[in-house]
Amino acid sequence: MGSGAQELATKDIAFLTGASGFVGSAVARKLIDAGFAVRALVRKSSNRANLADIDLDVVEGDIRDAALVHESMRGCRYVFHVAADYRLWAPNPQEIIDTNTEGTLSIMRAALAARVERIVYTSSVATLRLDKDGHPSDENMPLAVDDAIGAYKKSKVLAERLVERMVASEGLPAVIVNPSTPIGPRDVRPTPTGRIVVEAASGRMPAYVETGLNLVHVDDVADGHVAALKKGRIGERYILGGQDMTLGQMLAHIARLAGRRPPTLELPRLLIYPIAYGAEAAARITGREPFATVDGLRMAKYKMFFSSSKAERELDYRARPAPQALAEAFDWFRGAGYLS
Repeated sequence: MGSGAQELATKDIAFLTGASGFVGSAVARKLIDAGFAVRALVRKSSNRANLADIDLDVVEGDIRDAALVHESMRGCRYVFHVAADYRLWAPNPQEIIDTNTEGTLSIMRAALAARVERIVYTSSVATLRLDKDGHPSDENMPLAVDDAIGAYKKSKVLAERLVERMVASEGLPAVIVNPSTPIGPRDVRPTPTGRIVVEAASGRMPAYVETGLNLVHVDDVADGHVAALKKGRIGERYILGGQDMTLGQMLAHIARLAGRRPPTLELPRLLIYPIAYGAEAAARITGREPFATVDGLRMAKYKMFFSSSKAERELDYRARPAPQALAEAFDWFRGAGYLS
């Protein structure tokens, strides 16, 4: 056990997966700020830069290791399952599906066995159907698994449906949260959206495909997790989003932050497909995740706009404006040496 073990006798313990990740580390900070002790399950190979200044009880292991998860969850009152394989491309896409479905089942089974009081399961807006006319989607628009584009979306739909079935049939005390597109400081990896910020700020995105995203500050997403623990209804899902922006608007704002001219060339998606296929072919040789992916282009067909009105109403959830989140992401990437 890590340095935080001495505190665990006097505080409610929240068991957290994915603590070293972008969203997970933000959730860890918010839980500690709220007075919880945090026991974090972290893979041995994970980059722990985001944990350096957090007092956690760290357990090394994999979320699919049922025995380890069961033992590590002893004494915990709450569970936050944030860990996920968040890649839009992998040499073997089945790895993404296996991690996100088998890992979720392992955590939920252990939580039932440990009789935890409440679980906050981090799903994604990837499990929701998009409106073809560009109107914001909400929690009443679940996506059918057969309509999910790519391994990541499919895995998140499968995992969310698994949690819903366990709530209905086994009394799993889970609340589901669906973050949109988090941005902000401490995006060490960086995430696919963080890569857009880095590339655009470095002047390497002279053109773009017109689509739309819902951008939310990662710390607002983390606040939403804590609010879901305290106020969420068992079995319900809550979108934790921010502000809808077109990709053109997002890139123009990043360009202003970087003191560059915003890109003005909007390309049809069809022209980008050869580039995406080539990037994926190169990635199979280099092992590095491609910046442009075929699934990403397919998803960009519709604007990925979402409404957080349910979370605002039931959880008192609030998100800061997207330009502020982008500015904090830009400042962090610049300070951490990501920008050229």
